Amino acid sequence: MIKSITFSLFFICLCSKGSNAQVIAPLLKTYRVAIFSPLYLDSIFTNGNYRHGKTIPKFAQPGLHFVQGAQVALDSMMLPNTNTEVNIYDSKAYLQNIPWLISTHKLDSTDLIIGAVKDAEFIQLAAFAKEKNIPFISPVFPNDGGITSNPFLVILNSTLKAHCEAIHTYLVQNHGTDRIFLATSAGNQERKIAGYFKAINESEGKPLLNLREINYKDNFSTLINGLDSTRNNIIIGGSLSESFSADLLRAAYGFRKNYPVQLIGMPNWDGFSEFRKSVYKDFSVLYTTPFSNPKADSYSRKLQDVYLRKYKSSPTDMSYRGFETVYMFATLLSRFPYDFMSHLNDSFKVFNDYNFKPVFTNKKSILPDYFENRHLYFMKILNGNISRAF
Repeated sequence: MIKSITFSLFFICLCSKGSNAQVIAPLLKTYRVAIFSPLYLDSIFTNGNYRHGKTIPKFAQPGLHFVQGAQVALDSMMLPNTNTEVNIYDSKAYLQNIPWLISTHKLDSTDLIIGAVKDAEFIQLAAFAKEKNIPFISPVFPNDGGITSNPFLVILNSTLKAHCEAIHTYLVQNHGTDRIFLATSAGNQERKIAGYFKAINESEGKPLLNLREINYKDNFSTLINGLDSTRNNIIIGGSLSESFSADLLRAAYGFRKNYPVQLIGMPNWDGFSEFRKSVYKDFSVLYTTPFSNPKADSYSRKLQDVYLRKYKSSPTDMSYRGFETVYMFATLLSRFPYDFMSHLNDSFKVFNDYNFKPVFTNKKSILPDYFENRHLYFMKILNGNISRAF
C-alpha cells in the first residue's frame, strides 16, 4: 500500500511541473485540460525527498484523492476523434503557483480548467478564466467568492443560498399551512442564512410562508410556545455550527413527545457526530446536498476496483468527486469544444444529477455572474443512518 501511494505522489509531482497526465497521439485537434488540486508538494518533499515516512499527512490527503480519482477517470474515458492533453498542477505550490502560471502564460492555451480549490486560488482562477474565456469548473468550493459577471464559472457544490432556496421551495409545496420556524443565533453565517430566507420568502412582495424566526440564546425553550399539537411543526436549523445543531436536535427530540416535529438542517449537518447517536430513536432529520452516490453503479465499481488493486484501500468522497468531474467535463469538452457553456446540462450522468442555472445577482444584468448546480437531494438521518428522503 505504501509503495503505491508513494509512487502516486511521485507521479503527481512530475505532472505538477507540467508533464502530461494523458496524451493521445497528436493526429487530431488537441484539447487541453488543466486540473488544480491542493497537493502541498513543496511542504511534503524536501530536495526531492519525501518527508513523512510511510504516511500521507492529513492536510494533503483530500487533494491527492481528488487527483487519484481524476487519474482513474482519464484511464477509463473513451474520447473518439479527440486528443486530450491533461496537466495536473499543485494549487499550493510555493514558486510555480497560480499567479506564476498566469503571468508566464503557461495556461493561455488551456481549453478547460478544473479546480478543487477555494479562497484565493478560486478567485485567481476565476478571474483568469473570465479574462481568457475559458470554462472553469469548481467541484468542491460551496461559495461564489464574491465573483460577479463571470459567465465561465461553473459551481458544482451549490452555495448556501441555493440550499435555502431548495428548502423554501420544498416547504411551499408540502408544508404551506404548517407551523414553520427558523431557529438561528448571533453570528455572520446565521445572519446570512436568515437574510436568505427572508429575501426568498418575500421575493414576490409578500411572505409566501408564515415563517417565524426564533433566536437562540441559552436554549430553545421559547420554541415550545409556538408549537401546535394539531399540525406539523417544521423547524429549520439556520446555522452551520455543530454545537448549535446538537442543542437544537436535543430540544426538537424532546418536543416530539407532544408535538409532531420535523427538523431540517444545513448541508454540513451530516458530518456532526450528535446525529449518529442511538438515543434519538426513530427521529429523522432532513438536510440537502448536491452529492448523493449509493456507489453501486458501474463507474463506482470501476473506481473501487482500481483503488483496491493499486492502493489496497477504498476511494474517498474526494476520489469520487475527482473521477466524476473529470469524466463529465472532459467528455463534454470533446463533444462541444466551441460551445461548451451552452451545453452544461447536456453532460451525461456519472454519479449525481446536475441542473446548471445562470445566477444573476443584479436582475437587470444581461451577463450571468456564474452558473450553479441547482439540483439538490433531500437526505434523511434516521437511527444513525443516512438515506435519500424522497
